[in-house]
Amino acid sequence: MSPSTEFIPFARPSLGEAEEQAVLRVLRSGWLTTAREAEQFEQEFASYCGVSHNHTLAVSSATAGLHLALEALGVRSGDRVAVSPYTFAASAEVIRYLGADPVFVDIEPGGFNIDPAKLLETLERQSEAGSPVHSIMPVHVGGYPCPVAELRRAAERYGAAVVEDAAHSFPAREPGAAHGATHGAAHSAADGEPPAILGTGSDAGVFSFYATKTITTGEGGMLVFKTEDAAARARVMRLHGIDRPVWDRYHGRAAPHEYEVVAPGYKYNLPDILAAIGRVQLRRAEEFNRRRAAIAAYYLEHLADLDQLQLPPHHLPQSWHLFILRLDRARVTVDRDTVIAALAEAGVGTSVHYKPLHLMPYYRDRYGLSPEDFPVSWDAYQCCLSLPIYPQLSDAAVERVVEAVRSVCRRYARA
Repeated sequence: MSPSTEFIPFARPSLGEAEEQAVLRVLRSGWLTTAREAEQFEQEFASYCGVSHNHTLAVSSATAGLHLALEALGVRSGDRVAVSPYTFAASAEVIRYLGADPVFVDIEPGGFNIDPAKLLETLERQSEAGSPVHSIMPVHVGGYPCPVAELRRAAERYGAAVVEDAAHSFPAREPGAAHGATHGAAHSAADGEPPAILGTGSDAGVFSFYATKTITTGEGGMLVFKTEDAAARARVMRLHGIDRPVWDRYHGRAAPHEYEVVAPGYKYNLPDILAAIGRVQLRRAEEFNRRRAAIAAYYLEHLADLDQLQLPPHHLPQSWHLFILRLDRARVTVDRDTVIAALAEAGVGTSVHYKPLHLMPYYRDRYGLSPEDFPVSWDAYQCCLSLPIYPQLSDAAVERVVEAVRSVCRRYARA
């Protein structure tokens, strides 16, 4: 198959010789599980974000990080956590892990993130009903930033914690925030410091390093806390509730079997072999971010004149983990899935982000939900599709994607 006809996958990790050498280094060390590489990865990530190393934990996945964050912040059975239904399964399932209940809040018109006005209404309604929301979990869908400062003010007003699901957003920065300010750093915007990395300014923030994310360890994530106490709790719960790290048990002065189980913890540690990949990827984060932004800029420029499409929000800096289009269903003769099939036939892979959770059988049936309960999310799902956007995508491939989208739009344009 020639380069001009080769299928363009929706996503592909950007890995090279440096990542290969990092893996070989760990393989040859004789130590594969969590130890020095994971610790170094935590330190380097914390330094990159301008936060305390003591508040930063490498974990086996962002799902694990969200679970640990909610547990460490005190979410317990019967509590309520506000989250948008327009997100991946992990955002809500971790709430159920703890016996708590998600309180879904619709997304903002024209975007994909939680609607601040609807959130405020929900917080007020739950408070008046005597069932206040314990925590809020904003999701930066596709890497586009939620208005976190506004959400934090609402949370503070109602005594709720904020856990940012920043799985998509690294290394996007929070508009208007002082770098590291929420963690006691002395920097301010006046010092010329860049604003804080999204996900590091709330009670907790969780990042994903899954294979398709902006940087990857294959599987993995990072968890950042605002306070030392919450971080300390999560650090113990991360590995079976044991009071000694595994590296210390086998390399410290005390015997390996001398440890205490102080809580019923989990198995959420990140192995060194994956952390080593993450350390290399972290050094390439800005390079990757520039390439994604360049691809997004090309898409925005060359698709802007198509009446059949609504482009994603783009007036704030973001990570461009996803490039989500909306079809204007009044201007096309077919549904979204037909467009996806036509693009696949043209050699372009796409995806859909997301089927809202209130449509999923578990949440639909447990909470008696219908599609119309969250109409903005329901409408977005019916007309959205995501285009390929990753650093290894060549200029020629980007041009092919645009050509395919334009061709399909012309084919199915309503007269």
